[in-house]
Amino acid sequence: MADPLQPGDPARPSDPRGPRIREIPLRMVLPNLVTVLAVCAGLTGIRLAFEGRIELAVAMVLLAAFLDGLDGRVARALKATSKFGAEMDSLADIVNFGVAPGLVLYAYLLDGAGAPGWIAALLFAIACGLRLARFNVMAHEPDRDNWRSGYFTGVPAPAGAMLVLLPAYLGFLGFPQSVGFAWFSTVFTALVAFLLVSRIPLWSGKNMGRIRSDLMLPLLLVIVLYVLLLFNYPWHTMTVTALGYLAFIPVSWIAYRRRETAEERDAAEPVAAPD
Repeated sequence: MADPLQPGDPARPSDPRGPRIREIPLRMVLPNLVTVLAVCAGLTGIRLAFEGRIELAVAMVLLAAFLDGLDGRVARALKATSKFGAEMDSLADIVNFGVAPGLVLYAYLLDGAGAPGWIAALLFAIACGLRLARFNVMAHEPDRDNWRSGYFTGVPAPAGAMLVLLPAYLGFLGFPQSVGFAWFSTVFTALVAFLLVSRIPLWSGKNMGRIRSDLMLPLLLVIVLYVLLLFNYPWHTMTVTALGYLAFIPVSWIAYRRRETAEERDAAEPVAAPD
């Protein structure tokens, strides 16, 4: 007698071990491979830091952050998004944006401040995990206003990883690794941890829409210039980038408050009755 339940029948109980490998398309594997490579880069950066090769360690952490931001775009481009990939990406984010930058900075500078330096590194890693958890929860909120969805709540984890390494960039540019600089780095790391879990609104650019055709070539030229500067003057460029992002935070907060005030004023104005 034939089996009344075909393989595609929803009434057939699913295998608790998960889908078989042959049932997973190859294009679904590529984004997860990028995520794994990002984790490998972040963990390699930690190893290099404790071996004393700090510049290469910081470069590996930045590479991990780049790859971690690339895997989602690869998944969407290949239409290979999956719940497994999303969960794996969240776990990788904690390593690449929280643990790796904190430990690399501790091996380079924060250990000069003693126990407070280690506490600051722990605070940063924990704050990054909390920030990512809050982002995942807020991503499923359907009732957010359209214009508010264009803002991050707090500094995003990739930007936090880039910011917290600012003392390392300065050290590579010749700042002396004194005890005072180690204490400055400790306080700065704790500040970045606070920015991660804060409710400061930061413009994300999600609602920017399409770029005008007359601005496309200048924008491409600016991007190429930035990449060239990054390859030729990496630590100068990263220092300017981090300082520019710090200056962007109050600007974004002011713009958000002005928009919020305008929206509240428009909502409070009475609607004119039709003739």
